[in-house]
Amino acid sequence: MKGNIGLFERLETGLEGCYEILSEIRRDSRGAFVKTFHEESFHNLGLPTIFREEYHSVSSKNVLRGLHFQTPPADCAKLVYCVEGKVWDVALDLRKNSPTYGQHHSLVLDGNIGNMFYLPEGMAHGFYTMSEHVVMMYKVTKVYNQEHDTGIRWDSAGIPWPCMSPILSDRDRKFVCFRDFETPFL
Repeated sequence: MKGNIGLFERLETGLEGCYEILSEIRRDSRGAFVKTFHEESFHNLGLPTIFREEYHSVSSKNVLRGLHFQTPPADCAKLVYCVEGKVWDVALDLRKNSPTYGQHHSLVLDGNIGNMFYLPEGMAHGFYTMSEHVVMMYKVTKVYNQEHDTGIRWDSAGIPWPCMSPILSDRDRKFVCFRDFETPFL
């Protein structure tokens, strides 16, 4: 499915509402230009067009960030992409009534390819850095709310991460295991 001016392509992932988005990259002798958002094109693809916050993270190789999400009423959809470097990116379905509850989808986000990952509300998100230097961008549909910010322990949901001894934050090490998580997402 393509946007109205062919800027983006939406690819199914197997998790309802979760998509890989391909964007057109324009290259010339100076380098490259990538459009990461266009309201009308996103609307035509059935994706949200109102994002409330945008931020980025910088990581070195072998870092794992995740699995993060915000609980209701602060739950949000995310559009994530790798500006520089390469990551193994993962969405984990936490929606109790979803036919894919507890399942995940992973894909490689690469700054040279310009692909993006759209995650609807009710998904946990995480990524593992595959290159020496990574810059990740996030657009979210709700403003960050510390009271509702939480996660699932990265190694507890059956995800076959590329590395089982990544660099983690103390916070990510202490998240609840998936089997002990009582989901608030319907």
